[in-house]
Amino acid sequence: MTGLLHALGPYAPLAALVFLAGFVDSIAGGGGLITLPAYLAHGLSPALLLGTNKLSSSMGTSVAAAKFVKETRFGADFLFILLVLAAGGSVLGARAISLVPPEVIRYLLIILLPPVAIFLAAKKSFGLADTSKAHTEGQLLKRSGAIAFFISCYDGLLGPGTGTFLAVAFSRLCGFDLLRSTALAKLLNLVSNLAALATFLYLGTVNVKLGLAMGAAGMAGNYLGSHVALKKGAWIIRPMLFTVSAALLAKIAWDMLR
Repeated sequence: MTGLLHALGPYAPLAALVFLAGFVDSIAGGGGLITLPAYLAHGLSPALLLGTNKLSSSMGTSVAAAKFVKETRFGADFLFILLVLAAGGSVLGARAISLVPPEVIRYLLIILLPPVAIFLAAKKSFGLADTSKAHTEGQLLKRSGAIAFFISCYDGLLGPGTGTFLAVAFSRLCGFDLLRSTALAKLLNLVSNLAALATFLYLGTVNVKLGLAMGAAGMAGNYLGSHVALKKGAWIIRPMLFTVSAALLAKIAWDMLR
């Protein structure tokens, strides 16, 4: 890793942060908390920020999704419907980004994040057991479909915390255990990222060279993080979800106060 960072030269600090983001994102989501400020600090134009980040994060998420895919344990029809909804929501969000003021998204997150963080801190057994059989197949499809569409729409609009929101929502509203929820979140997040990336490429708002280079660092981080998550399961995922939720809340509050 040291040799790689040396070879990257001026890109080394950015690559190290993207690697860290990939590690965190593969376990609990929220990698955008690290990558978006890192790209800005590197000097990337704000106009290219979201598109370039989508390119590198899509590459990283593909590794995590491949590692987690065996843990999804869902029927092909169920997954196909959710993947279509996730792609549609993401494209809609990416296309609508110029129409929705960022302040609106921030205020929504300020409302949503504290309950998530408090819930994860208070309920020590959250996500350890799968209670999804309490719902019918139809109920699970409706709930999962709504989660996939609306959170993927947010992913296209902004992005940070998407994996966190997906994993928590699937576990809380559908009853899937956290490992299974995280596995499903990774798969949907990958599709959401690719759909948003296609839209940003169409709009010409991607620094392809930088995104590909940083994508390699993200892939390495995602590989290591997904290995840790699969080995430790909910015991590592739950505290990471809480940490990411709290960090996202703190960053948004800080940005609004500055």
